Amino acid sequence: MFGGIEAGGTKFVCGVGTGPNDIHTAQFPTSAPEVTLPEVIGFFERVAGNLKAVGIGSFGPVDLDPASPGYGHITSTPKAGWANYDLAGTVRKALGVPVGFDTDVNAAILGEARWGAAKGLSDAVYLTIGTGIGGGAIVHERVVHGMVHPEMGHLRIPHDTARDPFPGVCPFHGDCLEGLACGPAIQARWGSPAGVLAPDHPAWELEAHYLALGLVNLTVTLSTQRILLGGGVMQQPHLFELIRKEFVHLLNGYVRHPSLLQGLDDFIRPPQLGNQAGILGALVLAERASRL
Repeated sequence: MFGGIEAGGTKFVCGVGTGPNDIHTAQFPTSAPEVTLPEVIGFFERVAGNLKAVGIGSFGPVDLDPASPGYGHITSTPKAGWANYDLAGTVRKALGVPVGFDTDVNAAILGEARWGAAKGLSDAVYLTIGTGIGGGAIVHERVVHGMVHPEMGHLRIPHDTARDPFPGVCPFHGDCLEGLACGPAIQARWGSPAGVLAPDHPAWELEAHYLALGLVNLTVTLSTQRILLGGGVMQQPHLFELIRKEFVHLLNGYVRHPSLLQGLDDFIRPPQLGNQAGILGALVLAERASRL
């Protein structure tokens, strides 16, 4: 039996099981660590008598370097109480089991690669577009790590200020991909949240343009086999086709591969696991931690 934690900025989703068919979950609001973590630990103590390991997919930034003194910590988050918090260490000490630790989007791509829309692929990207924009990638069946972890939401993309004078909402970069295309950017630019804008609203063509710019950059950089788009903004079914159309226009025939030339429905598509991708990916992290 493995445990999983999807640690989000608004809620912690906890689960025990081995996969989609037997996972049992509960969720708790993300309050201060001294409030949230006792609830999380209590869940595992109540429902998991033979827990082998726990995997955590966390909001970030996080320290993923096992050689670092800060490994397992949430680092420079603006979320009150969580900066420099030892999330992995707290869970490990409380439950006495190995703990796997990664970003929430890396957990999501691991879940999709095991059971979902990236199953059977060696290379795939998961991009979530919501309150922010984050991305995770598997390359040759391994999650991409490096100096820190990929920050795909902060790609610097062309910004035509004559077409769109909106300066962006990213506090670090202004008009990076996240600053121009996340949910709060849509609301700030148009005065309404994405979920209430009509399908023919001009917001969607602009949104598709920015997201397609990001996807072209990821495609030519990683040469990935599939890109999955999740998150609250992508709950607009018409947006996928707009993105695919703009992607074709921007790529302009440069990458000539059957998966791009014969239609993009499988190349740019929604996740298959929905809102369970992250918690299921956390089980994969737990399974891996149990073998170390």
